[in-house]
Parts: sequence; structure tokens; C-alpha cells
Amino acid sequence: MMYTSKLPSKWKGTCQEGQDFNSSLCNSKLIGARYFDKVNSARDTQGHGTHTSSTAAGNYVEGASYFGYANGVARGMAPRARVAMYKVIWDEGRYASDVLAGMDQAVADGGSLVLASWIPNGYTATVGTNTLLSSEGFHLISGTSMACPHASGVAALLRGAHREWSHAAIRSAMMTTANELDVGRNFTAASPLAMGAGHVVPNKAMDPGLVYDAAPQDYVSLLCSMNFTRNQIMTITRSNGYDCSESSSLDLNYPSFVAFYDKNVTTGVMLTHRFRRVVTNVGGAGARYEVKVVAPEGVKVTVWPKSLAFEKKNEQRDYNVEIVYPSDGKGRVLYGSIVWVEESGKHAVRSPIVVAPTSAGK
Repeated sequence: MMYTSKLPSKWKGTCQEGQDFNSSLCNSKLIGARYFDKVNSARDTQGHGTHTSSTAAGNYVEGASYFGYANGVARGMAPRARVAMYKVIWDEGRYASDVLAGMDQAVADGGSLVLASWIPNGYTATVGTNTLLSSEGFHLISGTSMACPHASGVAALLRGAHREWSHAAIRSAMMTTANELDVGRNFTAASPLAMGAGHVVPNKAMDPGLVYDAAPQDYVSLLCSMNFTRNQIMTITRSNGYDCSESSSLDLNYPSFVAFYDKNVTTGVMLTHRFRRVVTNVGGAGARYEVKVVAPEGVKVTVWPKSLAFEKKNEQRDYNVEIVYPSDGKGRVLYGSIVWVEESGKHAVRSPIVVAPTSAGK
């Protein structure tokens, strides 16, 4: 399938020439390539960047097979997405400054989506709708780098289907509609530490019902609550349009709940953690949701209000969560969930709950 449309008008990137790589290698699919080192080029020497980009946004390839087996059409998660490569890791190693420079440049070039995955051997793979941060090095058991392009491809599809959604809304849709059942454990629920919010279900993520959205100022408020200085915040945001004048909070509007406790606190002492969340109705008008709570063992979870009514699309409602739990000298990690279920049964918006000791139980 060929691209007939012109490149997006916002695209400001380039195809940077280097060793064994000239500008003619870019095309209507690979629309840009850069590298962040004094020598070499954007060419992928070990195949990892090519692998992840193909998984995320590979075009349709007829007659693909594995040595004649499983013949058919191969394609990435978002085959119509365009790709730009940013090589930031080398055979000699990597520097965080190069990785950050690659991300900054991807944004400056007009990339629509930049997602990064850090894998156990220290390498990075970043993928997206118009932007792919290439990496070097491949480790067969590094599942994160293989999962990242699948998730990124789904994000690209959602971005194409819902141009009005923020990146936070896309993340929320993927998390709250995920399937937490583990095929390898006879379809019992896996813990959030095993698979996060769960296994992504693209079709459900396309229509999640409710999303947990967040604006840039929400992230700045988080930094403020972590005592970042104004100069540090400006280094991250590259703008003086955000400040700490608004109320700061560690309670980001995120689609999960984590209550930490100090393992050294006397066993049995009851601890309380409160959250506030805002959900946006991206489903139909006249929707009503009821809450279903699956509390972790020995933990009391209270949600109020217990129902949320939406008269129209994009309407927002807030709710509160209180988690009361005993300190545990054993340092156990406990799991549960909060699910907002639409009365019609069409949508179920699930958020994991984790109660865990701080600092891995030091």
C-alpha cells in the first residue's frame, strides 16, 4: 500500500546523511532520520530499531512467511502511520543526554507521538505515530522492548481515530480497558506487578467510555509537589507559562491507585490514603456508571459518590477514594481494583489498586 498524500505540513524533520546512509533512503514511509553522535549515521546496525519500528508501524507486506510457514500478509500495529528514526544508542554505549536530545528533536520536528521503553540491558526503543526513536542492541529476553512497539502502535491507531484526545486520554483508554487475565495461569487475574493494568485490547480501547485526562499544568503541579525549583521545571517544560501558583499535589489524575506504607511502622497500625480523580465521558450522552470495588485482602476501600451520571459527551465528573489498610511488617504487596460499570453494560472502566511498602521494604 503506497502513500499518496503529502507529508504533514507540521513536519519539520530531515533525513540526515551519514555512514552507509544517504538521504535517498528516506521515503513517504520513513520520513526522517537523525543521529546524535559526532560520527556514524542513523543506520540501524543491529536490527533492533528496524524490528521495533516494523512492529509499531510496518506497512502491509504480501506473501510473508517464516521459511515457508505461516504464509500471509505481514503488517505492523499501525501500518498507515509514518515513521522517523532517531538513533541515540551506539555499539560503544549510550548517554542519557543523547536520548533526551533525540526526544527533544522529535518534538521539535513535529512528531505526533513519542513513546519510550527502557529495557533491562540499558537500551531504549521509542516508537510513535510520526516518530520512532531507534535503538541499538537486542536482548532476546527483554520483553519490554518488544511490548513497547505493540503498545505504541495501538496508541498510534487511537491517535488517528481520536485526534481530539490528549496523550493522557490515550494512555487511560489503553489501561482501563485492558484484560488482566493471564493465559499462562489458567486465565486467573495477574497482579499489576506482573502485567501492569493488563493486556491491551485495541478494540475496547477505541471506545473506553470514560478517560482519566491530564493537562500539562497537572504534571507541573506534580513536579511542584516534589519540590522541583522553578529553573528545574523550566528545563523540563521549556516554557515559563507554567508555575507552582496552583495547588500542587502528588495525586496526579492517573488511572490507577497506589498506597504506600512504611514497613517499619508498627504492625497492625491502620493507615489512610485518600485520592481524588476526574473522569471524562467520551462515550454517549445520558450515561450512568456504578462503582464496583474489589478491595485488596484486609484493606477497606471506600468510593464516593457511588454513581456518576453524564448528560452529554466530554462532560466531567469527579470522585474520591479512601484506602484504609494496616501496616504490614512482612512487606507484602496487595492488589485490588475499582471498576466503573455503565448501567447498559457497554463499558467497564477498570483501575488497579496496589498497596505496597516503600523502597521495596527496606
